Amino acid sequence: MGSKQGGNPIVTMSLMLDIRKLALFNKMAKEGGNTVADHLSQMTGMETEMEITKINFIDIPDIKTHVGDEKLIGISIELQEPPHGHILFLLDYENAKTLAQGMLGDMGGADPEQSGFTDMERSAIEEIGNIMTSGFIDGWANVLDTTIDMGTPTFTYGPGSGMVDELVGNRDSDMALMFDSRIHALDANIDVTVYTFPQLEELVDLMQEIEV
Repeated sequence: MGSKQGGNPIVTMSLMLDIRKLALFNKMAKEGGNTVADHLSQMTGMETEMEITKINFIDIPDIKTHVGDEKLIGISIELQEPPHGHILFLLDYENAKTLAQGMLGDMGGADPEQSGFTDMERSAIEEIGNIMTSGFIDGWANVLDTTIDMGTPTFTYGPGSGMVDELVGNRDSDMALMFDSRIHALDANIDVTVYTFPQLEELVDLMQEIEV
């Protein structure tokens, strides 16, 4: 049973969580975002901040509607240890282009207005994807006081709703955590939305072990 606008409970009875630990969701988002920003700053040599603006629990079918059919660049990973599940970063073409150019600097060798991605830009986006996914998971692991191994990031360009369906389309009754975030890099605001699809029972079990 997921959350609906009709006022149903946010979690099922099997997912009861000490209300004092709800702040852990904010802490996980903050730690994940800060770790991403630190990694990006080290890689690019430029000041980078990541701001988490909103955290929501959303039913997975509703997420597919929320994401829509616009073609986006998706970077997804599978968690190979508790809380298992997937994490998906979505950003649009222009934002990806800006990040790639910022990372490459004078080495970019391409007109930012040029359509498509050069091989160097594609490699830069893949490396940025590695940085974001590993940074976000490192931040989670720090809060949960554990280690979380992950698979190799997968890169997709296509309708965002299709990516969500591909990852968790068979989990209609489950929920996901959505982190609306913004990366501040160079003089540009770059919007990145982070959808996390952990096994909620496992996540709650991990959180229950944390002293607050």
